[in-house]
Amino acid sequence: MSQRITVKNPMVILHGDEMAQVSFDRVLEQFVTSKLDIQLVEVDLSAENRLRTNGSVIKDSIEELKRHGVGIKNAGMTVNRAQLDEMLAKMPQLDAASLKPLATKSPNGAIRKGIGGNITREDIPFRNLKRLNPNWINRDIVVDTMSTGGNKESHNEISKSTGIIKVLFVGASGDPVELHRRKIKKGDPWLLASNDMEKVKQWAHNFFKQAIEEKRDAYLGLKDTVISGYDGVMREIVETIYKDQYQAEFEKLGLKYFYELIDAQAARIVSNPPERAIWGVPENTTGRKLYKLVKELKKYGIPDRRFSVSISRMSAGGGDQYGSFNMPVEEDGIIKVVLDGVEKHARDVKKGDPIIFMANDRDAIKDWVGQVFRDAAKNSKEIYFGLKREYMEYDDVFSTVIKEVRQELVSDNLQPPSFMIMRPSSQLKKMITDPPRNGLYPSLNLDGDIYSDISAALGGSLATASSIIESMDGTMLYEAPHGTAHDLYLKYLESDGKVALFNPSALLFAVANALETLALREDNAALKTYSDQLKEALIDTVDQGYITADLKGKTNNPDQETVVDMYGFLDAIEKNLIQAGA
Repeated sequence: MSQRITVKNPMVILHGDEMAQVSFDRVLEQFVTSKLDIQLVEVDLSAENRLRTNGSVIKDSIEELKRHGVGIKNAGMTVNRAQLDEMLAKMPQLDAASLKPLATKSPNGAIRKGIGGNITREDIPFRNLKRLNPNWINRDIVVDTMSTGGNKESHNEISKSTGIIKVLFVGASGDPVELHRRKIKKGDPWLLASNDMEKVKQWAHNFFKQAIEEKRDAYLGLKDTVISGYDGVMREIVETIYKDQYQAEFEKLGLKYFYELIDAQAARIVSNPPERAIWGVPENTTGRKLYKLVKELKKYGIPDRRFSVSISRMSAGGGDQYGSFNMPVEEDGIIKVVLDGVEKHARDVKKGDPIIFMANDRDAIKDWVGQVFRDAAKNSKEIYFGLKREYMEYDDVFSTVIKEVRQELVSDNLQPPSFMIMRPSSQLKKMITDPPRNGLYPSLNLDGDIYSDISAALGGSLATASSIIESMDGTMLYEAPHGTAHDLYLKYLESDGKVALFNPSALLFAVANALETLALREDNAALKTYSDQLKEALIDTVDQGYITADLKGKTNNPDQETVVDMYGFLDAIEKNLIQAGA
């Protein structure tokens, strides 16, 4: 390419943190600004700047994305308490008490909600990478979940009218107290669930007793960060029981206890199963799926996964656990759901019991299903929906929408892609144990988190997957699904930048996807050719055996691998790009 390609429209760049940002800077310099005449609208989404601006920079990001329509987001830190204290110590002008949630929480959910975007995560189509095939047959792992609580014992229905739906609590005073309200439209599904903390305590005792009696390491998984008022309450009581009554016995017997967020934990256990363990997932909506998956894996194992996996996560409607209202109640009483003054449901709760209320937007559901069908039709994917229709009106609305979208495609003389509707547990088993050549697995946000992390772990590295966020208004955001690589960043700092161990594949693929979208929107043939060449150069580089350390031993020809650092990998890609005429 003798001269830079002119790009008419700007591209939004959302910067992140740590080693991912070091890589992003290099990718942009080497493959964007040096090759293209393009305006970059850059926003600093680093953890420090989110604090410094008290979260307002996230709103700026949303505005820029909606204004320009195409962007790339890098990974950013979600700071823990110690990291937050350390940052605040460097910025004495900030008042910790006045910090808004946007300043300290992960910006991902807020940005997705702000642009109304749904997520598709899929494998980058590398030809020279083999999927992990861990030995699962006859592994001595048992999954323990609760038989009560969760969606199974929820009250859920489809709203018969448009109005304001409220969650009320009536305690000892006898006066109703409004805990939460939101707008709801006719046809929107909603759900109220609660959990009995006495039963959670009983489950915890049985869980730890079984671990001790059977000499098993114990793993506990919940989503306490996002669902702090529900999963977080359960984690707190389970771990209190462990520390007060079982930790000493565990240590005496040499047993280990591990807690991890359920999506990361599921990925770790499925891709690298321990020899002998008890896996506790008390939230049974998730626990039942993992119980059935592990039962299947112990019997049949994981087959050779040669094919690509795509997971579409619905997030735009604010539905399922991620968009829920959740909290523990402060005293014994009654929880009520009221729609425009009419009581729809009531149930008894006790002090400390966690409740969760969630609703979804039917229009957003339809938009998501439409995205799923378009993606499948364009890329020849088979669709496998996971729905709990037999006792969930909440899920049944999805089934109705699927039929509507299919009928609309037929009426427009378009051929709908093939699809199946199955139970969520069967959907998960299909993805892991019986994947088709090009399967697409649509799911709500929490399931999607778990599924995508498992798929990425079996693929060998989060850097070998891509993430696309598509909005109803056409806003497109591309991102890498990996984190900031804190451990690799420390090595980078200690070496004064000489040790750059990072796989930039996902970031580079996100850049290529964003450039392809710009090319199609402005009918820019040269830019479209360049974006295609960039993807192919990445894939060819791995074909030739040039890999970063995270992929060592994971190619089809391990004896012919050449392990290089981040800079060496990017230089090898650029060499292939030049040879292709770019």
